[in-house]
Amino acid sequence: MKFISLLISSLCLLIGCSASKPDNVEPVTDFEAERYLGTWYEIARLDHSFEEGLSEVTATYREREDGGIAVINRGYNAEEDQWDEAEGKAYFVQDRQTGWLKVSFFGPFYASYVVTRLDQDYQWALVTGPDKDYLWVLARQPSLPPKTQQQLIAHAAELGYNTDNLIFVDHSNSQSADTAK
Repeated sequence: MKFISLLISSLCLLIGCSASKPDNVEPVTDFEAERYLGTWYEIARLDHSFEEGLSEVTATYREREDGGIAVINRGYNAEEDQWDEAEGKAYFVQDRQTGWLKVSFFGPFYASYVVTRLDQDYQWALVTGPDKDYLWVLARQPSLPPKTQQQLIAHAAELGYNTDNLIFVDHSNSQSADTAK
């Protein structure tokens, strides 16, 4: 699968950045992992080869027995007419109350996952990776109210992200990540 191969390659490049976070970006505090679990829709992203051409992208998080979080990223590849999926694991960098995790989809190689903005009702999140080349706007539904989306993008721009390069994910044929096979 192209998605998994590219994901692994990209994450291997990040090995030196395993738990870093971008300058002037802070993770949320008072983070409640249990409320973050479940399925999130990718609303917008800075594009990378491991997600190139994917629509209907979701991330599903579940508790692991070892205290970590299981991660399933899923997206539809129209060119190949198939669903691509990558399974990984995540662990907290500081503590469970800080939205800063390290995520691995391949063995010992980890990349940062920093929740830098989070709705008080856990309905949307702004997430970054180890540097300002990685940014995701996530929501519990396939779309966000325009005002909320604009505010998140404006905040990302203030932090120094190139929001002109955001790709908005097509969810026009959206199915639940649990039911789409």
